[in-house]
Amino acid sequence: MLPDLDDGKERETVTGADVLNNWSARFVTQLAVPGAQRLTMQRDGRTENVMVDVGSGSWAAVYEDGGRWLVRQGGPEALWDRVEEQLGRWRTAGAPELEEFTVTVTPEGQTIRW
Repeated sequence: MLPDLDDGKERETVTGADVLNNWSARFVTQLAVPGAQRLTMQRDGRTENVMVDVGSGSWAAVYEDGGRWLVRQGGPEALWDRVEEQLGRWRTAGAPELEEFTVTVTPEGQTIRW
């Protein structure tokens, strides 16, 4: 069941959902919000990219309106804020492709670097 996507706080975002068209950016996004699932839906005459983290009850809906991107978020965690932060670090590093990522797995956990 989806949360009420009309609730939450809305703001303009410089990171639009179009970034998710890039495979590497999608991977980085999933690293930022590993428990979130993404879906795309038509609402109010527009396409909304929705991320829902069922475990935490957090969600974000990103959509374009008049040439600018808006995000509306709800729940205990601001998912799109986390995505923006992680994508910012990735872009600062030159937006490396997946082939440049390294994954290290130890008994203590997993580490992914670029």
